[in-house]
Amino acid sequence: MQQIAVIGAGTMGNGIAHVFAQHNYKVNLIDVSAPALEKALGVIQKNLDRQVAKGSINETVKTETLQNITTYTSLADGVKHAGLIVEAATENINLKLKIFAELDQHAPADAILATNTSSISITRIAAATKRPEKVIGMHFMNPVPVMKLVEIINGYATDAEVTKTIVSLSEKLEKVPCVVNDYPGFIANRILMPMINEAICSLYEGVAGVQEIDTVMKLGMAHPMGPLQLADFIGLDVCLSILQVLHDGFGNPKYAPCPLLVNMVTAGYLGVKSGEGFYKYTAGSKDLVVSSRFK
Repeated sequence: MQQIAVIGAGTMGNGIAHVFAQHNYKVNLIDVSAPALEKALGVIQKNLDRQVAKGSINETVKTETLQNITTYTSLADGVKHAGLIVEAATENINLKLKIFAELDQHAPADAILATNTSSISITRIAAATKRPEKVIGMHFMNPVPVMKLVEIINGYATDAEVTKTIVSLSEKLEKVPCVVNDYPGFIANRILMPMINEAICSLYEGVAGVQEIDTVMKLGMAHPMGPLQLADFIGLDVCLSILQVLHDGFGNPKYAPCPLLVNMVTAGYLGVKSGEGFYKYTAGSKDLVVSSRFK
């Protein structure tokens, strides 16, 4: 399986394309937006430059990695020869169902269709196709070139040989695959998001401030990043969306999003991507500054 197609040129999509290309796979990176594709190639080049500077790869590997990536704005053209397609579009169920229905029409009959979703049901996505046995979750962690974990999610109908293939492929990418089953939030987000939500609730209820909450978790629990900073990094809108999936899927009030999180997303304070969340982010600065709203 040397031909890979990646759908979506955003943060996750360009990271997934980077990793496959760096491991000598031919990658078709697909997005409806040509400017998004151009931006993605720029990000990949910058990340490769960083690897060269650290000595983890050389200039030859960098050049070959970039040469392994071809961009497409047409889904049909980009997937027609692919053995594996990894969808990494926006975390929106209707968009994913539309993409998978199209993939079912245009991808080779023996192609594996994977989704990088962090919370949406693999079984539901697979139901948009006539090949549910070939649909699987392949949830990479951000930033993809750095993080080792790939959470592999079996849908209700996923064939065991498909799972075996994706586990083996993940190992060839020098990742650590963990196979889980298809229930809301899988494992990563079923455990992570309630923790983040509880941290936000603790702030909302005045138990402690932003820095105090993050410091307790960093120094007390050896987390590399506090839960509020991590929420900013993930995107507060994404956190809210995943919590809603958990709440809807289980019907358990313990997964209900904190009102503070709902208000922040409604007001457009989404974290790093919007320039402010629990912390304020200034281009070119690495200082972690608590938002004035929480001082």
